[in-house]
Amino acid sequence: MSDRKLFASPQDAEAAFYDALERCDLDAMMAVWAEDEEVVCVHPGGPRLVGYATVRDAWQRVFANGRKLRVQIVQQTSITTPFAMVSTLLEHISARGEDATSAPVAATNVYVRGAMGWRMVAHHASPVPPSSVAEAPRTLH
Repeated sequence: MSDRKLFASPQDAEAAFYDALERCDLDAMMAVWAEDEEVVCVHPGGPRLVGYATVRDAWQRVFANGRKLRVQIVQQTSITTPFAMVSTLLEHISARGEDATSAPVAATNVYVRGAMGWRMVAHHASPVPPSSVAEAPRTLH
């Protein structure tokens, strides 16, 4: 679609992804995704979803209640090349206006650069046991 927003950097695309998630905005969410039958999305505890229409349907179900969310991102790291970025992070998600925060979610987001700028091609989110979320060291040795 020529009227889709152009994301000049993978960081712009990732910021738009989390903004759309917080606002439960399906159109904004899908503007971040590549319109490709090879895109993949895995929601916490859910199946592997492949294809733009399938991913869109899943996000529509996630947003069906219309509740606005608060998403706090921590422990973010990324690897970026001229044509791809892989971002790993922890998401702490809660409903706006509520004090309770759900268990953290470990997410991996993959973005690629194409003719229409940067687009998400994969989002994989998995629950993380709360006891394992202590600030992890950034070096192995």
